[in-house]
Amino acid sequence: MKILVFTEKPFAPAAVKAIENAVNAAGADLALVERGTREDLLKAVADADGLIVRSDKIDGEVMDHAKNLRVIVRAGAGYDNIDLEAATAHRICVMNTPGQNSNAVAELVFGMVVMMIRNQYNGTSGFELKGKTLGIYAFGQVGRNVARIAKGFGMDITALDLFVKDEVMEAEGVKPLHTPEELFAENQFVSLHIPATPQTRGSIGYDLMMKMPQNGVLINTARKEVIDEAGLMKALEERQDLRYVSDIKPDAAQEFLDKFAARVFFTPKKMGAQTAEANFNAGVAAAEQSVAYLRDGWNKFQVNK
Repeated sequence: MKILVFTEKPFAPAAVKAIENAVNAAGADLALVERGTREDLLKAVADADGLIVRSDKIDGEVMDHAKNLRVIVRAGAGYDNIDLEAATAHRICVMNTPGQNSNAVAELVFGMVVMMIRNQYNGTSGFELKGKTLGIYAFGQVGRNVARIAKGFGMDITALDLFVKDEVMEAEGVKPLHTPEELFAENQFVSLHIPATPQTRGSIGYDLMMKMPQNGVLINTARKEVIDEAGLMKALEERQDLRYVSDIKPDAAQEFLDKFAARVFFTPKKMGAQTAEANFNAGVAAAEQSVAYLRDGWNKFQVNK
């Protein structure tokens, strides 16, 4: 039994060692390819029973080359880099590792927010989070950690998630909302945690941004695809008080920076899960889930049918 770890963004050495230990303890062999090319992936996956990836694109062509492949585990929460329909057609189970990166992402939200509301530390006067309103779009593991941290800042918190019951949010001190329009209209800060789906792609743009209260700040640690970049740019042009921060650089990043340098911020690459702890936790969870599926058929976090 062979499990391949293929990552453009390598795991930390301690995580790799822990992954290897988990795989070897189950009597399986680990193959590691870091910063490999597409050709490297197609070659390495040929005899793999399991595949662990991070943000690497896994499509039908990869699966065609992987005659033994039975499980793919995305070390992280999002899995839109994996072709689920192709995986189902190839009878491959796809899982993610929910919750392992959630605190890291939530902490980054506030790291970027504080920097932005203090005018990127340029020496001028900014404003505080205490008493301000925060809307969380999707109340999963990351959203709940964002709410937990926001309470420490003394913020008033609302959330929108049609798959979470109102009473669940209320039990955590969060006011439930039921439409994106409500979320943007009622909150000075909106934090996005929605996946990129046919329904959400390009859904955050001009109309929603223009509903935000004075000094509105949009935070995106989800996916760049959910943003309508042209609509966002138009809103920033018409509203000098609006700001946008993200750990996913938009396609038109340079144009945004040229036009709104003081009101936008992007990390150079997706960094929500870039902590030693999240790196370790997600990698080990992916290894344990791969082994459990191959050995026992365990598929609690399967995301395809």
